[in-house]
Amino acid sequence: MALASLIPSPAPGAEKGSGGANGALGVCAKIDNRRSRASGLRDTNAAGSTSFVQLMLHLIVLTGLTGQLGYNGSRVAVSLYALDLGANQFTVGILVALYAVFPMLLAIVIGQLVDRVGPALPSLSGVIAMGVALILPPLFPGIATLYVSCSMLGIGHLLFIIPIEATIGGIGGPERRAANYALLSMGWSIANSCGPVIAGLSIDHVGHVQVFWVLAATSLLPTAVLAWNRRLLPRHGKPKKDARTSAFELWRKPNLRMIFITGGIINSAQSLFQFYFPIYGHSLGISASAIGAILGSVAAAAFAVRSMLPVVLKKWSEAQLLVGALFLGCFAYLVLPFVHNPYMLGFIACMLGLGVGCSNPLLMSLLYLLTPQERMAESVGLLRTAYNLTQWMVPLAFGSVGTAFGFPAVFLSNAAMLAAGGMLLRRHPPGPR
Repeated sequence: MALASLIPSPAPGAEKGSGGANGALGVCAKIDNRRSRASGLRDTNAAGSTSFVQLMLHLIVLTGLTGQLGYNGSRVAVSLYALDLGANQFTVGILVALYAVFPMLLAIVIGQLVDRVGPALPSLSGVIAMGVALILPPLFPGIATLYVSCSMLGIGHLLFIIPIEATIGGIGGPERRAANYALLSMGWSIANSCGPVIAGLSIDHVGHVQVFWVLAATSLLPTAVLAWNRRLLPRHGKPKKDARTSAFELWRKPNLRMIFITGGIINSAQSLFQFYFPIYGHSLGISASAIGAILGSVAAAAFAVRSMLPVVLKKWSEAQLLVGALFLGCFAYLVLPFVHNPYMLGFIACMLGLGVGCSNPLLMSLLYLLTPQERMAESVGLLRTAYNLTQWMVPLAFGSVGTAFGFPAVFLSNAAMLAAGGMLLRRHPPGPR
């Protein structure tokens, strides 16, 4: 299906609030116009044609999608390669945690860097770093190389993704923001779905080592596009000269703080499934291809729910959808440890994807609305810090829990965390007041 057909149209009457827990998509145009007039900034493509805007969006999403494929597939490849080398659950947990430990420490700094120098150079550097990281395991086989590769993948992915998420919301004017983030999120869903499947099939056909060459090849296209067109990612504002800012200023804003907390909790559910399900599936005797397909079904379900967001948002606010996402994810984890059939596991994975899949475009749209334009990349970096904090803690904490108490304790603990997050968000919904 052509990407053009997947761009959701802005909802009619989008300038009207929804009352109570108002969402960003309902009032975004009015607030964005007011913010743009106050700062003297114009949307990058205000004078451009609709066809040019769509072409630009398609190319950005295609670049992001292909750059994300190898990264997502590497999680499956690293976990199963480590198990093939005789690593235990705790070692695999350390490897997966390395995807997040350096990004957790550097996300805000990288966001500030993007705000200062623009998105072009960081994004190109990031995709090159991911490509290099993916060719290290076949060149230097062994567990030690995987530690280096996972660390490089985490940093490279952060450099690649922050500029894209920080800039795409402003392309085409404020009325297109929700559609832009929905489209980008569907691109992420395709990559999240295809990456594990590509990795699983490649492992079954070429082995645990050579799969990394396949994954590394996916970085060639985004590298070429970003090197060829340095203006693909537009710059939407520059920080004030000599302005000393702190990320804690963003954290102290109640609406933004709730977005960061919610994002971290929801990301914990996604990270746990990506890390722990290959181990769980391996213990059940499920093939690498089937494990990859089940992991991919999470992203497939996320793609489906993101494509329906413009329609769903006519009935429910963003805050209500985020609360529902947390509770649906909670239910999926409650039943997961009691299911052993691969087809039923695929169904539960779809349920999880439907629950948490809608969160990213909703959170990003709210973030873009509530953050000062010249600090957008920094705000994305702070959200990514929350993501990476949970991504770092989940493998280590739940890997230890799984080793000590078994699979049910892992899944039920995460279900409890999702339920607590849902109740917190229900009491303090984010959104413009």
